Amino acid sequence: MNFIDKVAWICIEDRRILCVRSHGRALAYLPGGKRDPGESDETCLHRETIEELGVTLQHGSIRWFGAFEAPADARADGAHVRLACYEADFQGELTASAEIAEFMWLTSAERDRCSPAARLVVDRLHAQERIA
Repeated sequence: MNFIDKVAWICIEDRRILCVRSHGRALAYLPGGKRDPGESDETCLHRETIEELGVTLQHGSIRWFGAFEAPADARADGAHVRLACYEADFQGELTASAEIAEFMWLTSAERDRCSPAARLVVDRLHAQERIA
């Protein structure tokens, strides 16, 4: 099976999770992306959040949340995505940049707007009563 390894940032405010949608895509996903060769998860998170949302993660605030695996969105080859998820505090104002068409704050009631992997994260956060 083909796997796509990604690192994802979990940001929660007012019991909602931050999600993004790329240009040309219908479903939202968690901010983040693929590691560059030799890049650590933390370095990838910093780079991706700056590129996608124009914000800087605060050094020392990155916390492991969990790993998730699900079918990749919009892939006919049956690929799966593996998400290494981290929480972190940030500085700056969120702005959709690069390939990001929009960002949104979602509750578990809106989980159908998310990619399969993001739904797993939403479900866990809802079960932990961290998001509505």
